[in-house]
Amino acid sequence: MNQAAGRHRHDLRAIARRVMTERGLRPDFSPAVVAETAALAAPAVERDRGIRDLRGSLWVSIDNDDSRDLDQLSFAEPAGAGATRVLVAIADVDALVPKGSAIDAHAGHNTTSVYTAAEIFPMLPLSLSTDRTSLGEDQERPAIVVEMLVRQDGSVPESDLYRAAVLNHAKLAYNGVALWLEGQGPPPGRVATVPGVDAQLRLQDRVAQALRTVRHQHGALSLETIEPRAVFDGDVLADLRLDEKNRAKELIEDLMIAANGVTARFLEAQGLPSLRRVLRSPERWERIVALAAGLGETLPGAPDAAALEAFLCKRRLADPDRFPDLSLAVVKLMGRGEYQVELPGGGSPGHFGLAVHDYTHSTAPNRRFPDLVTQRLLKAALAGHAAPYGRGDLEELARHCTEQEDNANKVERQVQKSAAALLLEPRVGERFEGMITAVSDKGTWVRIFRPPVDGKMVEGFEGLDVGEKVTVELVATNVERGFIDFAHRPRGGAFESSVKRTR
Repeated sequence: MNQAAGRHRHDLRAIARRVMTERGLRPDFSPAVVAETAALAAPAVERDRGIRDLRGSLWVSIDNDDSRDLDQLSFAEPAGAGATRVLVAIADVDALVPKGSAIDAHAGHNTTSVYTAAEIFPMLPLSLSTDRTSLGEDQERPAIVVEMLVRQDGSVPESDLYRAAVLNHAKLAYNGVALWLEGQGPPPGRVATVPGVDAQLRLQDRVAQALRTVRHQHGALSLETIEPRAVFDGDVLADLRLDEKNRAKELIEDLMIAANGVTARFLEAQGLPSLRRVLRSPERWERIVALAAGLGETLPGAPDAAALEAFLCKRRLADPDRFPDLSLAVVKLMGRGEYQVELPGGGSPGHFGLAVHDYTHSTAPNRRFPDLVTQRLLKAALAGHAAPYGRGDLEELARHCTEQEDNANKVERQVQKSAAALLLEPRVGERFEGMITAVSDKGTWVRIFRPPVDGKMVEGFEGLDVGEKVTVELVATNVERGFIDFAHRPRGGAFESSVKRTR
């Protein structure tokens, strides 16, 4: 291993910290936050009539293999007549991070954990998010529980929220659970050793599929975007691999979407405002229509989620290998989500991609500040107290959280681009197949398929639009700035001869 290669992680970490600062995010905790954190003990579960004891329920968590900042647990039990009672427990982060504390101020500034290829910048100190406010295995913790009665047809006729003491009986990982659910792997971890966990997961999986079916009937989009993940060999960047969806990830996603919907409706019923997560109708619907037309399909002239979902399902079956690329193009053309204040009786535009009207973020308070804000609103409602945030406060929070989420995404993308530039540095002059992913006044962007890397078109981009497949040549990289430059090289003799020379 040469010295330059050995500095891959070090260099990417330095880039990440620089970009965090440039984007107005704080990479480090202040001395006040460190001191405040050191003074905290583990949260004791209160013993009163408002706190239910649910430690005996067979709670499980499913997350990434290396995740320790566990925000939620899930549990399900038959409720008669084919229905299932599903409970989602959300870590009571507010119990140790009160409004107005130094820790709260840091979390409220960054508003989210930032996950870069070389370093994670947690929203909360790790001794909290991965321990004292985490729903770790075998740890008794306070939680906010969302309870839902889910019928066989996926409808949710009853729901409730309350505080409870919970205990995680099995910390599980997406990949192992997914393989087992699909009959392609052995029972992972405590699925094999704790009685009842296997049946618990299968019941949750059935409920999740019923919930998902209803959403897709209403037009929820079957998008399959895949993100590259940096793979290191020690401190050396070795590869970029795709992080794909699987059945276990979908299980948790479906339960959390349902829980977030219940939370939004609960606050509405209690007469409290909420921070809604909204995605408006696609900004460039006409281009989505054109994409469909290019594939021999017809979409209506006005945005129609159900019609778009039918088109996506058809394309997934017709061309599964290229479906992620089509999904990426549609995501780019739909625009970004945002936070918006919803007052009781208001008219939220809802979330176009999820096909839900009532939707907030509440299930990840260790990682997202809007979820912590929502948790405080819920606790106020449960205690019969006034909302801890006024309308003006929430409107400013909605704006700030949307802005900082965008900044965090830009940090993650820029560091990912620096990692990709490091990986591609030796391959300048080679040709790749790709797809145009964005066209704006700032430039035209392409994603090559192998390795899965995004770059800017600096030559021959005139007339190209989102969704078009192209052959490009890598002409330059800049690791520090995360720049990867491509030139359009249409298929032809020059391309063929280049292929022969590189083989």
